[in-house]
Amino acid sequence: MFRSVLCFLALGAAVCGSLIAANPSSSSEPAPAAGKDVVLTDEALAIHRDALLVDGHNDLPWALREKDGPAFRNIDLARPQPRFHTDIARLKKGNVGAQFWSAWVPTDTAKKGTAVRTTLEQIDVIHELAARYPDVFEMAYGTEDITRVRKAGKIACLIGVEGGHSIDNSLGVLRDYYKLGVRYMTLTHSESLDWADSCSDAPKANGLSPFGEDVVREMNRVGMLVDLSHVSPDTMRAALRVTKAPVIFSHSSARGVADHPRNVPDDVLKLVPANGGVVMVNFYSGFLVPEGARAMRRMFEVSRELKAKFAGDEAKYQEALKAWVKENDYPAGSVLTIADHIDHVAKVAGIDHVGLGSDFDGVPKLPHQMSDVSCYPFITQELLNRKYTREQIHKILGGNLMRTFAAAEAVSRELRGRGK
Repeated sequence: MFRSVLCFLALGAAVCGSLIAANPSSSSEPAPAAGKDVVLTDEALAIHRDALLVDGHNDLPWALREKDGPAFRNIDLARPQPRFHTDIARLKKGNVGAQFWSAWVPTDTAKKGTAVRTTLEQIDVIHELAARYPDVFEMAYGTEDITRVRKAGKIACLIGVEGGHSIDNSLGVLRDYYKLGVRYMTLTHSESLDWADSCSDAPKANGLSPFGEDVVREMNRVGMLVDLSHVSPDTMRAALRVTKAPVIFSHSSARGVADHPRNVPDDVLKLVPANGGVVMVNFYSGFLVPEGARAMRRMFEVSRELKAKFAGDEAKYQEALKAWVKENDYPAGSVLTIADHIDHVAKVAGIDHVGLGSDFDGVPKLPHQMSDVSCYPFITQELLNRKYTREQIHKILGGNLMRTFAAAEAVSRELRGRGK
């Protein structure tokens, strides 16, 4: 989620507003030169139609809260919603079969003592989303539910809590989230915790503290997927060492293609096959495009400098940061850029360990031809263009996530059966 990226420096929502204004989504980006667009074919559409597409991360719940409060009473997703990347018609056009909706809350809620309450409200938003459109959505709590809901012609709704700050250092809260339907938790967000380190903050836990290891073990036991997006490489390695179940990276791309801390380095990708996990490629241009990765890294340094320079004058800080972002714009990339990251993960980790985690409605800039949830068929087409087989494409679109999730469920049953 880009909103959380902005919290790398605990800068707050105001920075997010400036950057989103300076970097609108890819719908406003100029198209590549003529002849470079991916053109859909009947073969690709047929492959896509027959796939179970599982997206690992969509931030619509927080976008709804920002626009209309937690209840989103005035927003009807059955109608076109051009201010969002997501609405019902476009989900259907993209053939989304299962969606992990993010129950994200800002990291500063932990400092305020409101993280658990706000997370519960966001979990409620996701349940309300399914309840309000019962002909379109249905809550799912595991792989059998996903298959059943999809066979019924609906979109399976799943919940991911994005950031361990949401449990307030309580395994009891973690278990309660599971009972409410949460099926993955990202160990950290933009800030390091006393038990796990973020990729975008100074380390505090040397990867994972003893309590952090307990969190991973308890997630294994209850059947909650361990999500390693946003965490430091040391935390990735520590979690892979401790976990008994496959992990996911719900919305992370390949650092070997674009050198940004939010992406997964090759040495960690090489550890994923033995674990059985899956890396779900993020669509944010700032993580996909090498120039974007460089600009995003530099942006946070500049923000610190401007904060110090304009201490106490938020308006001047915002104006200066917005001007810097505008002067340091970068290409949005295209659906081909997403395919480059898929290629890299498939090459280093293997074809069984790559998936999709869009980050729609959480990012301000998207690649050309990937402007919203209707655009997934372009990925299928480009993979077909690159000689991926029907079976391989189906694995990437959702099959790999389903295998990983089912394996985590099996580990949970075994651990519970042993009384652990």
